[in-house]
Amino acid sequence: MTMDLGFESIGNACFIAHDRTPVLACDPWLTGAAYFGSWRLLHEVPQQQIEHIKQCKFVWISHGHPDHLSLPSLELLRDKQILLADHYGGRIARDLRGLGYSVTVMKCGVWIELSPRLRIAAIANFNQDAVLLIELDGNLLIDANDAGDRGASRFFRREMARFTKRTFIACLTGYGDADMIHFFDEQGQQVLPNAAKKERVGPKIAGLLSHYGIQHFVPSSSNHCYRRTDSAWANEYATPVTAHADGFVSDRHVCLPPYVSFDLITGRYFGLEPKSMSPALDLPIVFGDDWSTPLDRDDVAKLRAYFDKVTHLSTFLGHINFRVGGKDHVLDINRAHARGITFCTPQKSLMSAIEWHAFDDLLIGNFTRTTLHGDWWGKHGSEALYPNFTPFVGKFGDNGGAYSAAELRAYIAEYERRGFTDFTLEAADREVYAALQQYL
Repeated sequence: MTMDLGFESIGNACFIAHDRTPVLACDPWLTGAAYFGSWRLLHEVPQQQIEHIKQCKFVWISHGHPDHLSLPSLELLRDKQILLADHYGGRIARDLRGLGYSVTVMKCGVWIELSPRLRIAAIANFNQDAVLLIELDGNLLIDANDAGDRGASRFFRREMARFTKRTFIACLTGYGDADMIHFFDEQGQQVLPNAAKKERVGPKIAGLLSHYGIQHFVPSSSNHCYRRTDSAWANEYATPVTAHADGFVSDRHVCLPPYVSFDLITGRYFGLEPKSMSPALDLPIVFGDDWSTPLDRDDVAKLRAYFDKVTHLSTFLGHINFRVGGKDHVLDINRAHARGITFCTPQKSLMSAIEWHAFDDLLIGNFTRTTLHGDWWGKHGSEALYPNFTPFVGKFGDNGGAYSAAELRAYIAEYERRGFTDFTLEAADREVYAALQQYL
């Protein structure tokens, strides 16, 4: 079916923008697993939408997480022009060009015309993610995926008067499983994640629409399930597709179906109905992970070199322990601090994460078991590792290439120079900024 002007949402975080023909596909995850085999799509991508994606000339990739940058999916789209935000360090652009893709990096806040009625503008943020604004003949779709605001609304509010028709926003919502939630206390008891509360999602969505003055919400970035036998426990805390409308009450705003086709000429929309994915669970060995395989001497040396580069760790962390193949390997960071972390994880995925500079992916897969030692400022779980561990290792370091004090100073100065960064909107971001103050 041909759409004159409109969009489709399908899969995890994929949007297909149409201007007479399909023009732009965002974050296409069409096939394969993510996070070392742990995540799979909750539903199949229908063949019609796959064909629409293949017809697009442009593909937008928001950030480097494998449920957004899916290399198996991009292999099906080698003839496309890849569009990226201007992430500091340029890692994604460099890596994709090295793989033979044609890549364009978009300057922050500059509109680019992709077709007569379709323009886009990107806002990269300090967390190595990005928001994409898609204008379709006066209609606006904000694709925020996992990015949060972090200053993107400065640009949106400045441009708002131009969007005289319908407005939409798509972003990560849900119970909170789309993060590292596999934590244990020092007695070996699992720490119940915040996602176990299963707080109603609908009221938060209604509040978001009201706050930004946006008319429609499109569920996004939470349509996954866990398919490894050592991560399947997390399915209990995953967000079902029906949860987004649970408790949503508004006479001015609309919560659209999670998979939707929206015709902007007629204003009509209908829910797409993809088939559920219910494959058998995969054993870790399918992905090369044998939990009994130990680290060798070279592995330990690579781990030490990897974490020695992250100079910020010495300001708060005493040690990191890797429990692999039933054996502990302790890396001293700064024994002036009593605080420590134990990561219990299989050798293959761990060393792949180190080689690929993708430590974040190892944790989000939720098969790695994490134990915190000592006082983490009264925090528990992933909140404890933020802002001092995960941003400095996974965002500033792995993705931004900023490890030393001088590199961190240049990193933040560049985002502030662009004028779109805001550290004041969320408490967690204010904490990050406080942690960075010693480098500014």
